[in-house]
Amino acid sequence: MNIIIIGTGNVAAVLGRKLRQAGHRIVQIFGRDAAAASKLAYQFETESTNYWSVIRKDADIYLIAVADDAIHEVTKHVRVPGKVVAHTAASVKKDVLKNMSHHYGVFYPLQSLRQDVKELPEIPIFIDGSDDVARKKLEQLAQSISKDKVIVAGDEERLKMHVAAVVVSNFVNHLYVLTEDFCKKEGIDFQKLLPLIEETAHRLRSTSPSKTQTGPAIRNDEPTIQEHLIVLEKYPQLKKIYEVMTASIQSGSSDINN
Repeated sequence: MNIIIIGTGNVAAVLGRKLRQAGHRIVQIFGRDAAAASKLAYQFETESTNYWSVIRKDADIYLIAVADDAIHEVTKHVRVPGKVVAHTAASVKKDVLKNMSHHYGVFYPLQSLRQDVKELPEIPIFIDGSDDVARKKLEQLAQSISKDKVIVAGDEERLKMHVAAVVVSNFVNHLYVLTEDFCKKEGIDFQKLLPLIEETAHRLRSTSPSKTQTGPAIRNDEPTIQEHLIVLEKYPQLKKIYEVMTASIQSGSSDINN
């Protein structure tokens, strides 16, 4: 398929690479920053523009890979009747695109994407469409880069999945940030925790998280918990999170066991 990508960030870059690998053609990159658009277009051996009026009208699919709050701005400037248009946001309803074309939808990659990665990750794709034309074409596009990881999901399901994704990815990474800072200040090596981190994630492939919870909180090991809180006195933010998580694990384990 011939594809135009509107956006120049991480999602635009990684999806563009995946799509090219699958044999699709990126015919144009649009970006408000001309330099960024030109740089990404160079990688894809295509043309770029930062003028709305120059966006081509002959592509099969228009992918809008911009920040959530910028999607509405795109809809003011681009009209491509008869073409398929899709945004890549989880929490934005598909109908925001209804004035761009009769065939519109969502092409949401459920993955943390960074354009500097050397090895492209697996990307489950959540799709939705305003009609059969949009759904079929977006499903075909998704299957070309994701095969068995294509899910049709409406606005509400996608929003709920995004909430879950924020918790397991963004929130967990924030804990890594706080822990790394703690390790640096206490003179211990954060890298020594990586085997533990990897093993914890690996278990989830075969076992429910409710069955793998370990640690002093679930054991109700109060002496150890108090020792930890003393160590964390100098780190009020991390201490607060420790207390909240401990209480959550203890109340949660009780609920699960009952």
